[in-house]
Amino acid sequence: MALMITDECINCDVCEPECPNDAIYMGEEIYEIDPHKCTECVGHFDEPQCVQVCPVACIPKNPAHVESQETLWQKFERLTAAKAAGAEGKPPAAAQA
Repeated sequence: MALMITDECINCDVCEPECPNDAIYMGEEIYEIDPHKCTECVGHFDEPQCVQVCPVACIPKNPAHVESQETLWQKFERLTAAKAAGAEGKPPAAAQA
């Protein structure tokens, strides 16, 4: 399953930088999680990092996006490959200056 952020979110800003997939973003009122990018940190960490740092425990599994461990792993591989492909097309940072 992808995770979701409930309306108990206090916008403390600690979850967004912890997401290795850049799935967390500021919504209209609270932070939100893009279910197409959320792998529950599968492939990166043993536990979801956003859940670990959330001071109000407002990040449950999203029942609208049920996924198996295998599906989460496949999503991780797809996202990692897309990120690598995007990085290959960019010039090195030193060349951009």
